[in-house]
Amino acid sequence: MKITNTLSGQKEEFIPQGDEVKMYVCGITPQSEAHIGHAMSYINFDAIRRYLKFRGYKVKSVQNFTDIDDKIINKATVLGVSITELAEKNMAEFMKDMDSLNVSRMDIYPRATQEVPKIIEIVQGLVDKGFAYPAGGSVYFRVTKLEDYGKLAHRTLDQMMAGARIEPGDEKENPMDFVMWKAAKPGEPSWGSPWGQGRPGWHIECSAMSLKYLGETLDIHGGGQDLIFPHHENEIAQSESFTGKKPFVKYWMHNGLLRLGEEKMSKSLGNIISVKQALAKYSSDAIRIFILGSHYRNPLTYIPEALEAAEKGADRLRQALESSTSDGKKGEFDSTSYRLRFIEVMDDDFNTPQALALLFDMIREFNRLRDEGYDISSGQELLKELGGVLGLNLSKSEMISGVFKPTPDILSASISEARTATLENLFPEIESGLHSANVSDDEIKKHISRAITTRYLLRKDRQYKQADDIRKRLEAMGMVIEDSANGTAWKVKR
Repeated sequence: MKITNTLSGQKEEFIPQGDEVKMYVCGITPQSEAHIGHAMSYINFDAIRRYLKFRGYKVKSVQNFTDIDDKIINKATVLGVSITELAEKNMAEFMKDMDSLNVSRMDIYPRATQEVPKIIEIVQGLVDKGFAYPAGGSVYFRVTKLEDYGKLAHRTLDQMMAGARIEPGDEKENPMDFVMWKAAKPGEPSWGSPWGQGRPGWHIECSAMSLKYLGETLDIHGGGQDLIFPHHENEIAQSESFTGKKPFVKYWMHNGLLRLGEEKMSKSLGNIISVKQALAKYSSDAIRIFILGSHYRNPLTYIPEALEAAEKGADRLRQALESSTSDGKKGEFDSTSYRLRFIEVMDDDFNTPQALALLFDMIREFNRLRDEGYDISSGQELLKELGGVLGLNLSKSEMISGVFKPTPDILSASISEARTATLENLFPEIESGLHSANVSDDEIKKHISRAITTRYLLRKDRQYKQADDIRKRLEAMGMVIEDSANGTAWKVKR
């Protein structure tokens, strides 16, 4: 197995330190709900972790929550809620979102606010060794003490200074020195320390958590490419200085960033699509196929048409598992060959696009063999297994959809009767049906069709407000409605 190591810039043979792979993935700052850019990173590393386990490795995984920083403090102030309340709410929603995307749970989810003693221990150790210095109640790391600072970003200190455009502060010895402990400000949460009341800086928390839960050297450290500098560079500086130059990470892995148009998707830019918004339109399988259809190191652009194509692909895979198999000829499907090919492409730096392509090759082979009367059940079992390695559910489709087209009968229907039926009966029936395993898709489709029909008749009668009310009620249930000259297409996730 080979992994592209950001530190060396080369593909390297994967040789973990022991029987257990130690894996750390940088988590979110929970100041608001998770977006699909977050999903890109966590789906990629979920597939990597699932594959390592598929190959027989034991994996111990850690992912942090940065539950105290300037962003959370500012957002809580704007919303008029406590920092703890805001962080707790968004952390809980994040876990729900990841569950909905079939991202398997990490072993440990430490929080910055719960790791302050370990953080203080490391900061004090770096001060004692001369790698850090107190100033004005804060503590800064001396980057000039390291000859190899910048080795992950492959830049010199001078190059980073020019790129960062940082003006020297009153407290810093050097403009590139970074804060590990921040002096308390009035009204902000703080903890006691040898340097006075304060709180952790951003970079130190990941060093503290990885050292505490995984030891002095990690096998894999993952995150987005936007974290290479300064976050991961500073993690290396802190951790290796504290442990006496022991390698902090063997394999640095960084995923490409998700873009919406020309910009990366981020909360600071305001150009985000939340995980919940994406799941309202597309199944978790479709989102995973869209993301894993691009190599984890490459950038990806969020395009609705690409998600629609991924949804169709997910349906093809599901149908291949649901299709009947012949009871006739046996043993024709070569499961061993497909399994070995899957391992070959995934061993090459987790090449999920080729792994997905292999799954679609399998279903084309299914169709040929079934037409010739062969039993494909062994192939279907392999498809479930390999799809599961990529985190695909491949169970019954999560989406139901339909297209409304006006007919002569609809055009002659009574608007008042239709509107009354919709408001009094249909909305509750639709909403309860979407959340009940005892109501068939066909029954839900019938109710939705009546609601869409009523909306059409109201618009035809120029009663636009009432028609818009129906649309809003349906969209509040997660329904996507698209009007065109040919009618109204709709879809909703069950």
